[in-house]
Amino acid sequence: MPGHKDPHSYSNPHEVVIRDSTLEMEVNFFTRTIEGKVTHTIENLSGANRLVLDIRDLTIYRITLDDGEETAFAIGPHNKYLGNPLAIEITGQTRSVTIFFLSNPRSSAIQWLEPTQTAGKRHPFLFTQSQAILARTWIPCQDTPSVRFTFSAKVKVPPGLLALMSADNPTEKNKNGEYEFKMNQPIPSYLLALAVGDLEYQSLGEKTGVYAESPMLKKASSEFAEVQEMMRVAESIYGKYLWGRFDVLVLPPSFPFGGMENPRLTFATPTIIAGDQSLVHVVAHELAHSWSGNLVTNATWNDFWLNEGFTVYFERRIMEALNGKLYAEMLAELGYQDLKATLKEFGNTHEDTALKINLKGRNPDDGMTLIPYEKGYFFLLALEQAVGRKDWDQFLNDYFGEYAFRSLDTEEFLRYFESYFSEDLPLIKHRVPLNQWIYDPGLPKSAPPINSKRFRQVEKVIKQWKNGLDPQHLNISEWSTHEWLHFIRNLPSSLTPQEMTNLDEAFHFSKSKNSEILFAWLLHAANNQYQPAEPIMDKFLTSVGRRKYVLPIYKALSQTNEGFQKAKSIYRRARPNYHSITASSLDRLLGLNGG
Repeated sequence: MPGHKDPHSYSNPHEVVIRDSTLEMEVNFFTRTIEGKVTHTIENLSGANRLVLDIRDLTIYRITLDDGEETAFAIGPHNKYLGNPLAIEITGQTRSVTIFFLSNPRSSAIQWLEPTQTAGKRHPFLFTQSQAILARTWIPCQDTPSVRFTFSAKVKVPPGLLALMSADNPTEKNKNGEYEFKMNQPIPSYLLALAVGDLEYQSLGEKTGVYAESPMLKKASSEFAEVQEMMRVAESIYGKYLWGRFDVLVLPPSFPFGGMENPRLTFATPTIIAGDQSLVHVVAHELAHSWSGNLVTNATWNDFWLNEGFTVYFERRIMEALNGKLYAEMLAELGYQDLKATLKEFGNTHEDTALKINLKGRNPDDGMTLIPYEKGYFFLLALEQAVGRKDWDQFLNDYFGEYAFRSLDTEEFLRYFESYFSEDLPLIKHRVPLNQWIYDPGLPKSAPPINSKRFRQVEKVIKQWKNGLDPQHLNISEWSTHEWLHFIRNLPSSLTPQEMTNLDEAFHFSKSKNSEILFAWLLHAANNQYQPAEPIMDKFLTSVGRRKYVLPIYKALSQTNEGFQKAKSIYRRARPNYHSITASSLDRLLGLNGG
């Protein structure tokens, strides 16, 4: 029985829990709505006379029980984050509830794209983003990660388009635009996903492949050529992949994240396609979620580090196995830099810099900072070093086995860890104070040191440049993306226009096809009011919707009155290209109240 009280859900799974869902939906690009019905198969655990679901901005037409007889329902008061409770009258014998619904054109989960906003320019596109609590904006459900359910679906879309879900998927379009899906493993609602577009498929191996619009397919399949090898490596570390297939869908650039780990169909931003596989660690991250997050899930968003800290740790283990320890050290040190910057921005005593945080009454997106990712990673790295990698790997294998297809909170993880290592626990706690890491703000002194040998060489080059050596004569041969990032990040914060020009002419940062390098350079351009980069910055901000990139650039622009006006001007043009997750963050930053 789900025993976790989720502050971000109105639902009552401790009384009545959904076990399976059957969806029938029709996608209408003209009205920008999804209309359909969902039949939830339920288990009444307590003889309750009502089922409570989560909805937000949904129209509910009618609701029927097992035999098709209509039942009464009530929609409770609206909350700006949580939406509304949908209370449905049932009996102790009710086995299924069918809800007829219509989504709102402004559903926060769904982004509707015009043909001009796609790579192909000929057909519209839509994708959903259900994490954290946006599944309720397109399907009535128990929208909490503590509830897992299987599902099947029938989806009708305009002919000529392909529909895909976080389930078994077709690889070709059909003439009538009708598709069926099945997910036999139980998933939480935030992993429900739908995408519809002019898509094609390319196999990458026995269990892997890539979907993309035709103009992107060749680039994407080349970029992700090592995904099958990634899976082999991942299985060798933490056990069998239990989701059948691992396919990647490359979305239009408005997608707000680097990736989203929807089971069997990872969503990915095109910004990770650099032409040299230098950013595929993002795919390794989403693959790692197949164990940490998808298989073993945080019970509430207060425990988000259980998903992301483990996944960053596993991602870097995969990349170490593929590319060596020196490569993984670079990823870890870049992560440490990001963590220190986040701690500085929050302040070391801010309560949101703990791993376990309290998001009651707040948007769970507030907790989706780098803290659960990077502080979580360093906590797990400290534990690995305290118990030894061999024993740590055995623990994680057993942990994923023990909690497979289940949700747990931080306290359950602690009890399992302490029981597993009971004999050595006093010594482990002496080296890694567990409660301090989890419940206290800031970064504990027991954090493992990170020292990338390759970055130390980069710093020698930076010192040569500071001492007056012409950028054209610096020894930067065979640098990876990560070395270039370390170089750009460690340039002086104040650069003259001439210094910016010399660096750009020598290394062509403004023309980089690598989004990470271009982003790092544009931050310098924004902070130093470097006018020659303004057209590139404008194009970047109006074409890319990845929140990780656009939010810091807008913040940097906003440090001066002139820059703030410029940021607002760009944003007014760019906002239609952004998903609501990115737009809502920027609305708050720029004070534009929805544009």
